[in-house]
Amino acid sequence: MDDQPSVDSARVDRLAFYLLKAVNKAIRKFRLIADGDTILVAVSGGKDSLTLLDLLHRRQSQARESYTLIAAHINTDYHCGRAVSREWLADWCETRGIQLATRDIAVADELASTNLSACFRCSWNRRKALFRMADDLHCNKIAFGHHADDIAETTLMNLFYSGRIARMETRMSLFDGRLVVIRPLALVEERDIVPFARASGYPITGEPCPAGVDSRRATVKKMLREIEREHHAVKRYIAGAMDHYHAALYRVGRAAPNDEAEL
Repeated sequence: MDDQPSVDSARVDRLAFYLLKAVNKAIRKFRLIADGDTILVAVSGGKDSLTLLDLLHRRQSQARESYTLIAAHINTDYHCGRAVSREWLADWCETRGIQLATRDIAVADELASTNLSACFRCSWNRRKALFRMADDLHCNKIAFGHHADDIAETTLMNLFYSGRIARMETRMSLFDGRLVVIRPLALVEERDIVPFARASGYPITGEPCPAGVDSRRATVKKMLREIEREHHAVKRYIAGAMDHYHAALYRVGRAAPNDEAEL
């Protein structure tokens, strides 16, 4: 713990101020948090999920809504990218008075024997474990750290590889409304998360997941970055196009706003 990155508290506070503007806008626009919610925050230990937990904790003292946060960390027996240690995460949560729930799951044998995408099966098993944790802990919402880049990438992946016009929804109701998945970072871009994570001094270690290096998402991410060099607002245009598409479906009675599923 002695060689962990230093924290630039003043810079963290300044960056959090601006990030929270986007988070609060998403919460209002998509009705993500209500008074009395108990929210299970999925924390992999990477920069996105840590940023989400930090921002939701920061807004608690000033938010209109009164809500409870529980951090959930799923540990697998398969290498799954860069993250902070469980011990560091436990200390970080304890300092802030956030309950941390952890669960170990086995996925390595399944991933070694399946012909399906390792990323897909691993994330599917993680979500299944999170849903069970939410039920055990009486949480009515699960918050994921997916940001604007993830949503744009998923939209293009569905179009290119599945021939579907579908996005990763910011708010999605499951199990007859007993559980709602929310993505409060939906209006935050990854390039704005990176400096916040660096200033926060998250001691993230490890190597990127080998299964993700040559994945379809990696291909789409690279393509978006190339387009962004000439068209800076490309992700916002993709999001706007999907908003218009779903609004049109809603007008003709074929969809409900912000509730159709794309995990």
